[in-house]
Amino acid sequence: MGADLRFAYADTSFGQLHYAEQGDGPVLLLLHQTPRSWDEFRELIPLLADGHRVIAMDMVGFGASAKLPAPQTIEGFARGAWELLDALGIDHAAVLGHHTGAAVALEMAAAGDRIAALLLSSCPWTDEHYRADHGGGGVDRAEQREDGTHLHTLWDLRRPYYPEPVAGLLDRFVRDALAPGVDPAEGHRACARYRMEDRIGAVTAPVLLIGAGRDPFSMPQLPVLADRLTAARVVRRAVIENGTVALIEREAAAVAASVRGFLASAVVTWSDVNTVERVH
Repeated sequence: MGADLRFAYADTSFGQLHYAEQGDGPVLLLLHQTPRSWDEFRELIPLLADGHRVIAMDMVGFGASAKLPAPQTIEGFARGAWELLDALGIDHAAVLGHHTGAAVALEMAAAGDRIAALLLSSCPWTDEHYRADHGGGGVDRAEQREDGTHLHTLWDLRRPYYPEPVAGLLDRFVRDALAPGVDPAEGHRACARYRMEDRIGAVTAPVLLIGAGRDPFSMPQLPVLADRLTAARVVRRAVIENGTVALIEREAAAVAASVRGFLASAVVTWSDVNTVERVH
């Protein structure tokens, strides 16, 4: 396995973008859900770092990365991810996104041929019905109050979708939700602004759809996405039955097994550019 987890910043047109990385080899970029950070992948990174250079970024607007004023967009998040890769001298990469991060990953793959593989974990299907239901900000909408009750509201809105024991997971969520400059609901609005139905047909990379069996938001969308990935070279599915919204943290071993198997398969073609010396 590569060196221990390390942290750095990259200079981009948005400002500095923060990321964590571990391992060496072909690049695998990890994109988190709203309003999380690289920390969502804390358990997963070391499981993937044997044989891959794993980069988990704080997407622009989140975590310790440069902030992004509203209205935020999936296209803007994707530009931030591209600029991070460019700043690191990375031409091709596989990309794994979870929830909002999956929408961002799909937009990256729709934009060109630099994505070696697309791994969509609990990806939303952001069509007109999604826009009508989520345009107001979704599950993480809590008005800031002087008495601090918005903290309890954020906790209670998420709690039904997280497995017990819940405190540790929700502590991490709340920390990210309270990062300076982060509006916990704005990323959901960005998803609602995204016309995925106009972009999904441009994806040609091989795709792995990862479903969480106990995620009521995304699990029903798995067959919808599969049907609409009409130009992808191959579309495979992996369903983790015990998975919830916290799939990445709680089921890291199962996620890693699915990811590693797909990336090692013959359908994924890596570019030699990712074996060059790392740019710091």
